[in-house]
Amino acid sequence: MKLSLSVISIFLSYFFCFSYPTELSASSKGRMEFEKTGKVFWDVHTKEKMVALTFDDGPSSVFTPQILDLLAKYHAKATFFVIGEHAEKFPQIIKRQVDEGHEIANHTYHHYYSVRKNIKNLNAELKQTSNIIQSIAGYRPSLFRPVGGYYNENIIHTAIKKDFKIIMWSWHQDTEDWKRPGVNKIVNNVISDTRPGDIILMHDAGGNRSQTVKALDEILAALQKEGYECVTVSEMLYRAKGILPNPSQLFPFFNP
Repeated sequence: MKLSLSVISIFLSYFFCFSYPTELSASSKGRMEFEKTGKVFWDVHTKEKMVALTFDDGPSSVFTPQILDLLAKYHAKATFFVIGEHAEKFPQIIKRQVDEGHEIANHTYHHYYSVRKNIKNLNAELKQTSNIIQSIAGYRPSLFRPVGGYYNENIIHTAIKKDFKIIMWSWHQDTEDWKRPGVNKIVNNVISDTRPGDIILMHDAGGNRSQTVKALDEILAALQKEGYECVTVSEMLYRAKGILPNPSQLFPFFNP
């Protein structure tokens, strides 16, 4: 029995350390400690049948418009964690996302993994991307997702100081669509274990996202059939927890 418990302990340690992207070298804190700040979210506790679809790395001139068409077809809303240089390149897509009721969030300017070890560069990338989003969308983003989902205490505290809420994703809702595992696998990753308050991770750029587009059509149909509402992350935070963005983010010239 002792040997069995040891084996189980080693397995669980491996599972939690390597199954989900983290970068804890700057801190011994993990998910539970960061969630206590009220600023970092992997999912949202709610009994309402609502989920938040999130898309990283866009916009893409090819795949993002197709995704927007599908969201409109099913009257669904989503949150797009955009890369600053892509937003700068395709401002008309950002404008369409805003006009159709979707949320624009910060995913750094270049999507460099090195920013997790260089706080000065992270600060600069967050500011540059927020400025670009504000110039196109008319508001500063209140949400930030770290590059690749890698986080540590320095990254979290830097983002919090800039009034961001850090949005990860539900551990059971990583579609891994970037691996192009096949449409059926992407669909099953989402609908096989959907729970109220889930934050679902997908990608609208960064490669060929044709599988994501095809899967999304099936996912939205299944969620609709099961009575789920697809809302933005900020809407879900407000409805479940009463959390609103900082007024200065919605109204950049607000001065209380």
